[in-house]
Amino acid sequence: MGRAGLAALVAAVALAGCTPAQAESVVRLPAATFDPAVKASRATAILAGGCFWGVEGVFSNVKGVIAVESGYHGGSKANASYDRTSTGSTGHAESVRITYDPRVVSYGDLLRILFSVVADPTLKNRQGPDSGPQYRAAIVPLDAAQRKVAAAYLAQIGKGGYFAKPIVARVEPYKAFYPAEAYHQDFMRRHPSNAYIVRWDAPKLAALKRLYPAMVRAKPAP
Repeated sequence: MGRAGLAALVAAVALAGCTPAQAESVVRLPAATFDPAVKASRATAILAGGCFWGVEGVFSNVKGVIAVESGYHGGSKANASYDRTSTGSTGHAESVRITYDPRVVSYGDLLRILFSVVADPTLKNRQGPDSGPQYRAAIVPLDAAQRKVAAAYLAQIGKGGYFAKPIVARVEPYKAFYPAEAYHQDFMRRHPSNAYIVRWDAPKLAALKRLYPAMVRAKPAP
């Protein structure tokens, strides 16, 4: 995202012409084997998976998702801004806060999508072209039930041999979530021709639609 090599990326996209970009990591993962039903009509999940533009862009297209907000997990309120978190020294992670209907899409489903098409769980402190702890992949449970599902799913996909390298994504304790600046919200939908979106994030959404068509909304959530 922020994008020290954006000029080079723009040039690369231009040279690529009409060649479709490819997602850097797409793995068809199984459904969570431990994923108890939740009867409530609304629940919240906080997930980190690199640049929040693409994370938000993918999850806003998932059936059962009501709303998605980009923001910063962890760290302090005083440092919860793009300029400061971009230094990688504040402890924050670019994240999304997802409001969803667990009767339609479960917490385990969200984790499956996160690690299938959004983020590579074997990368430490980086995703795609972005590096630094602010781009780490992480699950941030908001209660004990989510924590159990998260731990079980990481163990499940780790033992399943779906990745060539060890999984380093972690379950992190919830500290706080700070909404990102307005210009970051709904960025992928508002700027579909942005060079970064075209190269790195549009392929993730395409992969979601290809791998899990039954889980795709007719229209993106706000």
